[in-house]
Amino acid sequence: MIVSPYATENDARRALVDAARSLDRLGINHGKSGNLSVRWHRGGGDGFLVTPSGLAYDRTDPDDMVWLPLPVSPASAAAPAAPFPPSEPSEPSDSTFDGMRRPSSEWRFHHDLHAYRPDVGAIVHTHASHCTTLACLPAVQREGIPAFHYMVAAAGGRDIRCAPYATFGSQALSDHALAALAGRTACLLANHGMIAVGATLDEALATAVEVEALARMYWQALQLGAPTILPDDEMDRVLQRFEDYRGGRL
Repeated sequence: MIVSPYATENDARRALVDAARSLDRLGINHGKSGNLSVRWHRGGGDGFLVTPSGLAYDRTDPDDMVWLPLPVSPASAAAPAAPFPPSEPSEPSDSTFDGMRRPSSEWRFHHDLHAYRPDVGAIVHTHASHCTTLACLPAVQREGIPAFHYMVAAAGGRDIRCAPYATFGSQALSDHALAALAGRTACLLANHGMIAVGATLDEALATAVEVEALARMYWQALQLGAPTILPDDEMDRVLQRFEDYRGGRL
């Protein structure tokens, strides 16, 4: 289970605002699009804070963040087989969320990722330009971004998966996102954007920036021809080295 890096809920709320306002500066979002969340416990209950719906980030304050509860029963590290979650969460009402504003329209995949991924402490969803461009291509929707560069492993696997299209804010989109993110830290969303997760907001933001840079490089490579794809055994070595690096063994 993630231990929050924030001493108080106000600290967590301020961190969300700062991260949301950084998206344009980092080049991974535009305008009101995208949304972010951080896991936050209240008393004995697990839950998360998420950015509000339809509010420009430069007009967003810590008090605008919305808290939603998570299921009482602890989830395993692995999401269950589809369909998941086993029961669709109800639309938030005044009795199920705490905030002056409505939560992001994408609250469902934030809810489900926090519920089924205890290793996730923060989620960043953006409409990053190159990720979104690639996510509109049938080949990328089928196969994701392949291992054209070893840093593809930064998303947790040999490729960067693309979740199938579903209407924004729907349970179907959440289901697709959970499947694409199984064992991974980032994915594309077909005809939509991307999601990055991490133990902290800093980690999730760093992954989002890295994936958008990779998407830009892959898009550029495609303009010149078909890039060479690294073999699976090399990507497995890279993934192991990443794991060793994180574990302090390199």
